[in-house]
Amino acid sequence: QVQLVESGGGLVQAGGSLRLSCAASGRTFSSYAIGWFRQAPGKEREFVAVISWGGGLTYYADSVKGRFTLSRDNAGNTVYLQMNSLKPEDTAVYYCAAGRRTTMALSDFASWGQGTQVTVSS
Repeated sequence: QVQLVESGGGLVQAGGSLRLSCAASGRTFSSYAIGWFRQAPGKEREFVAVISWGGGLTYYADSVKGRFTLSRDNAGNTVYLQMNSLKPEDTAVYYCAAGRRTTMALSDFASWGQGTQVTVSS
């Protein structure tokens, strides 16, 4: 049981950057993997990135690898998703989610934030 709140979304031009934050409440945040997923209108929710409970493992979707960087501040109970070289195709609602395993599967994450809108214009 973890409560998550995303922030940092907004409107940015192609090639720009945004930094998303996922703030967690609860005393066991560091024991959870935190995944980022995104969903555009009319499309399935898709995996973006995930970081392990200890922060030692990260995985990125091929579509964002090399552009997005995930980090974790366990003491502050916050996970950051630094998004650089943004493309219009990155436009979506971005969600962070907590799970007990470091996977890329949406179904492995039980607790979800409310989402934050990212819009990339050309």
